[in-house]
Amino acid sequence: MESRVLSGATIRGLALSMKPASRLTGTCSFPAKLTGTCSFPARHSDRGSLVLRTQIPPIIPQESSPVSVVSPAAKRICLHPCLAASSSPAEGSPGGKVGFLEKYPALVTGFFFFMWYFLNVIFNIINKKIYNYFPYPYFVSAVHLLVGVVYCLLSWIVGLPKRAPIDSNLLKLLIPVAICHAIGHITSNVSFAAVAVSFTHTIKALEPFFNAAASQFILGQQIPWALWLSLAPVVIGVSMASLTELSFNWTGFISAMISNISFTYRSIYSKKAMTDMDSTNLYAYISIIALIVCLPPAIIIEGPQLMKHGFNDAIAKVGLTKFITDLFWVGMFYHLYNQLATNTLERVAPLTHAVGNVLKRVFVIGFSILVFGNKISLQTGIGTGIAIAGVAIYSLIKAKMEEEKRQMKSS
Repeated sequence: MESRVLSGATIRGLALSMKPASRLTGTCSFPAKLTGTCSFPARHSDRGSLVLRTQIPPIIPQESSPVSVVSPAAKRICLHPCLAASSSPAEGSPGGKVGFLEKYPALVTGFFFFMWYFLNVIFNIINKKIYNYFPYPYFVSAVHLLVGVVYCLLSWIVGLPKRAPIDSNLLKLLIPVAICHAIGHITSNVSFAAVAVSFTHTIKALEPFFNAAASQFILGQQIPWALWLSLAPVVIGVSMASLTELSFNWTGFISAMISNISFTYRSIYSKKAMTDMDSTNLYAYISIIALIVCLPPAIIIEGPQLMKHGFNDAIAKVGLTKFITDLFWVGMFYHLYNQLATNTLERVAPLTHAVGNVLKRVFVIGFSILVFGNKISLQTGIGTGIAIAGVAIYSLIKAKMEEEKRQMKSS
C-alpha cells in the first residue's frame, strides 16, 4: 500500500475506466473514462491537497518524448505536478486568501530582529547591574539557563508549544551545539563581569569574521574576496577601540574572543540541527543540555566563595527580595532573547544572522553608555564607528550578492 500526495497530475499512456462517484469523502470524483489527463477538482482538508491512497506500481520516469504508446509488457506511469493547481488554491477554497503574515514575510523577520534587539538590551542592563554587587559570572550563567529550562518545562506541560520528541541521532547533533552554547555563554558573562558592557560587545563585533572563516574552512562554502575585504574595517575598528579602552583587561578580552568562537560554531551547527525540529523545541533542548554543562564549573569554581560570603554580601547590599527578583528577570530576558535569536536564525542564513548580531551590539553599546555612564576615549569611539561602518558595508555587499543569486535562479 502506497500513499501519494497530489495537487494535480497528468497521467500519460494510461486509459482508466472507472465508475463515476458523485461524492467521496477525502477522495476525488473521476469521470467515466480518463484518457491522457486527469483533473482533480476536489479538496482535501490539508491545505487543499489531495491524498490518494491506492496500489500504484513503482513510478519509472519517462523520457521527455511526447509519445504515449505503451507496450502491454511494461506500462509506465509518469506523474507530473500540475503547476497551475499547485501554485493557486482550488476555487472556493477557504485557504485561497493569503494572510497578512504570509504576504509580508519581511515584516515578520523584522519583528523578530526588533524583539531580539530590545530584549537583549534589557538583559545586558540588568545583567551588568547584578555583577556590580554580585561578581560571580559562573553562577549567574547557570541561573540564566535554569530559569529558561523551568520556563520550557512549564511551556511543555501546558502544550505551548507541544514538546517535540527527541531520539539518539538528534541528541548527537544537539550535544555539540549545547556545549558551544554553554562555553560561549559562560565566557560572555566572565567578560561582562570584568569589563564594561560596551567593550565586551565591541570585541564580540568580530563574530562575522569568525563566522565567515568557519563557513569557508569548515562548511566548504566559498566566501568572495569582497566580503573578506568588507570585514577588514571591523577588525581594524575593534583593534583601535581595544587599545584605548579604559576598562580593558585581558580576562575580559580573551573571554569575549572565546565567546566569539563558541557562538560561531553554535550558529553553524544549530542551522544543521533545525532540519528535524522547530527552533523553539530546539533551543529548549539546547538549554537543558547547556545547563548540565554549566553546573559543574559553577559549583567547583565559585561554590566555596558563594557559601562563605557571596550570597550574604549580595543580600546585605540589595536585600533578599531584589536579589532573587533580579536573578529571575535576568534569566527570563536571557531565555526570551535567545529564543528569538534562534527563531530568527531559522529564517535567515548563518552569515546574515551574524551580521544582525553585530548590528544588535550597536544598540547595546549605545544604551549601556547612556545607562551606566561609561567613559570612552576618542580613539575608542572612532574605532567603534569604523567597526560599525565595516558591518554596514558587509551587509550591503551580502544583500547584493544574495539578490543576484535569486535573479540567476529565476531566469
